[in-house]
Amino acid sequence: MSSDSPTSLHASPIFGPVRSRRLGVSLGVNLMPGDGKMCSFDCVYCECGINGERQPHSPRPSREQVLTALERVLAQRHADGLPLHTITFSGNGEPTLHPDFPRIIDDVLRLRDAYFPEANVSVLSNATQIHRPEIREALLKVDANILKLDTVSADYIRLIDRPAPGFDVERLVASLCLFGGRLIIQTLFMRGALTLRWSGSDETKTFSADNTSDAYVVPWLEALQRIRPASVMVYTIDRPTPFGGLQKAEPEVLESIARRVRNLGMPCNVSY
Repeated sequence: MSSDSPTSLHASPIFGPVRSRRLGVSLGVNLMPGDGKMCSFDCVYCECGINGERQPHSPRPSREQVLTALERVLAQRHADGLPLHTITFSGNGEPTLHPDFPRIIDDVLRLRDAYFPEANVSVLSNATQIHRPEIREALLKVDANILKLDTVSADYIRLIDRPAPGFDVERLVASLCLFGGRLIIQTLFMRGALTLRWSGSDETKTFSADNTSDAYVVPWLEALQRIRPASVMVYTIDRPTPFGGLQKAEPEVLESIARRVRNLGMPCNVSY
């Protein structure tokens, strides 16, 4: 399959700070290489591009490299009196894939407490590793444990999120329930269509990328009732995507979905 839009990668192991729509002034922690992408999803809307086209040539940063680089930046910002609202694990792929992820969480919390105790530590994760007890335990330590659930449709996930082999959405939902509500669900809604050209062929096929209809929203709301997260974030695409044809969900559509979440008794933030 081929992509056709510009995308960008993040520096490693620290990037930013950036001004996030949801997290304020956010300093990024990228546990993946700075020259490529490593992820258990291969989302067609990912700003970092497609896995096969962004294979890294350098290794992931070590725990020691992350610790040293982060302390340098935090110490400088503290000395300069610059604000920091959030330290966010994100970057060029899924952070929980790093073999030292639980220990790096402990390091970052310690540094946060030393330099910016008022700042939150957040993790943006696709949730594919939360069946592992050590990953759940690490995520339960942070202030904002933000886990992806774009839909509960296996067909849509296969087309849009494109997970690694072995992914099962029902197991994912069951694992999300194990957090006892101490998590934030993050869901991307979009419109448009996805046209795929298969490698070695001129043949193309177009699929709907719209997950804003009741066919997707109602089962997703039912899953939220099972999970009972502390809050929900709904948002739409905001940066260049690897594939053309994808479109932002309209503000009124996102607000309508958010009202349905709030009617279930859960706070819901909207970004568009």
